Amino acid sequence: MARLLSVNVGLPRDIAWRGMTVHTGIWKSSVQGRRRVSKLNIDGDGQGDLAGHGGVHRAVFVYQIESYRYWQDQLKRTDFVYGQFGENFTVDGLPDDSVYIGDRYAIGSAVFEVSAPRVTCYRVGIRMNEPRMPALLTSSGRPGFYFRVIKEGDVGGGDEIVKASEGDGRMSVAEINALLYSPQHPRDRLERASQISALSPGWRSSFLALLNSPADGNGDLRQRPRPIPQRLDFGL
Repeated sequence: MARLLSVNVGLPRDIAWRGMTVHTGIWKSSVQGRRRVSKLNIDGDGQGDLAGHGGVHRAVFVYQIESYRYWQDQLKRTDFVYGQFGENFTVDGLPDDSVYIGDRYAIGSAVFEVSAPRVTCYRVGIRMNEPRMPALLTSSGRPGFYFRVIKEGDVGGGDEIVKASEGDGRMSVAEINALLYSPQHPRDRLERASQISALSPGWRSSFLALLNSPADGNGDLRQRPRPIPQRLDFGL
């Protein structure tokens, strides 16, 4: 049984970085007790850049304790705390290769739907004090994922995570992430991904753009703009 280990929230703050001031909500801290989850947010949480974060399709970011262990080993660090990766829910279970777009989960009195992998921006590198982190997360196959809120309710650390239904596209978070960022983009898989109704609009637009590209879906993403506006290339 998967379990919600920690609910993490934080309001945006100004951070000095490389001679600039960055307004960011990447600092999330574990909270005790139960929190209300609405369609857009968790009580006490906020995002600094609403063009790239938050909204109905990115209401809750989920990251796995198994990935914490992976990064502790890779980075030789022991200082991680819940919310380290900017996630709202730290969970035990729900690995990216076993969670499918459109899957629904009941947690506490709320119900959530998997909407997309996380697109990593430069702010997680600031939070981790590791400038390579955006690129490492993208290439690792451990992006974590977003929930949209199907039913508002209350959640708390220790809640069981119960699968309520399966998505109809049967493409995992890891598959969707790899399809966008790998050098090759097989047309049949792009078509399949673009037809998943639960996949967030930004990701679907990216796959449709690849399908409509002169390279017939097999071009190098680095050579043309991506429709998703999360500014992935900052700081790389």
